[in-house]
Amino acid sequence: MSHKRQRQPKLLRMTAVALAAASISMAASAQQSLRFAHVYETSEPFHKWALWAADEIEQRTEGRYTMQVHPASSLGKEEDINEGLELGTIDVIYTGTQFAGRSYGPIGIAGAAYMFRDFDHWQAYADSDLFQEIAEGYQNATGNVPVALNYYGERHVTSNKEISVPEDMRNLRIRVPNAPLYMMFPRAVGANPTPIAFDEVYLALQQGVVDAQENPLPTIRAKAFHEVQDYINLTGHITDSLITIVGGPRWNQLSEEDREIFREVFEEAARNNTEEIVQAEQDLVAWFEEQGTTVNQVDRTPFREAVMPEHLGDAATWDEETYERLQAIGQ
Repeated sequence: MSHKRQRQPKLLRMTAVALAAASISMAASAQQSLRFAHVYETSEPFHKWALWAADEIEQRTEGRYTMQVHPASSLGKEEDINEGLELGTIDVIYTGTQFAGRSYGPIGIAGAAYMFRDFDHWQAYADSDLFQEIAEGYQNATGNVPVALNYYGERHVTSNKEISVPEDMRNLRIRVPNAPLYMMFPRAVGANPTPIAFDEVYLALQQGVVDAQENPLPTIRAKAFHEVQDYINLTGHITDSLITIVGGPRWNQLSEEDREIFREVFEEAARNNTEEIVQAEQDLVAWFEEQGTTVNQVDRTPFREAVMPEHLGDAATWDEETYERLQAIGQ
């Protein structure tokens, strides 16, 4: 009798431990770990706000989802991470509209040279029904879901010679990202566009593989391209964007409540990215000049006039109605 009384508390303790372990195991299995991949440096706002978004999603979903952010092409080049969405090996990415346009042509319109008059035109498009319609078209075509549009900045040409008119770019070997729409501007002005992966550009410039490259001022600073280029020519040829996209395999697993949380968080992160890039563009001209880089103010009119005929040319992956609607926004 006493022997049984001694064993019972021990049995209860063992049962309690087993139940606690099972509860922890169930909680761990219920928690989903996501991967957010991008090609940008840890010093850039895009990474900072991706980390913020990861924390917010974990908090707002009460720990149902955690997210690891993989910067600086650590999970592959931009083509690779786009493919990762389709495969379900990556859950969230930032990508240029030109890369997204490989899968659904109309979404690339925002990445065409001189498509926007200025930042205000870009912002009006980002907030428009047209962008929402195009995003839905991309989702229908790919299964992946664009949830926010981030301002990436005006792209400018860096080089080792001054570029002031389109003729200055004739035969210039200029690095561009590996998506067809990035070719529109250099081809229109007689340059030779050369696709090179983002993480290889500094070395390509340093070794003279290419003569020039083009990116927004914050990216030029983050990647230190000014160290291997003498001039920043303010061509402003693309008012560029990054789309935050959630992969279809992951999106389809989310409840409606969690989908709304993801949208809200990534839209807020995009607004914060946009504000920081706008401010950086205002501040960086003086900073580059302090570093000894020549910042060349350019009359963009002849460059724009060289490119405009291409907007509905062979490279266009959108129809005339979409183009006219975009041009009418904000008028």
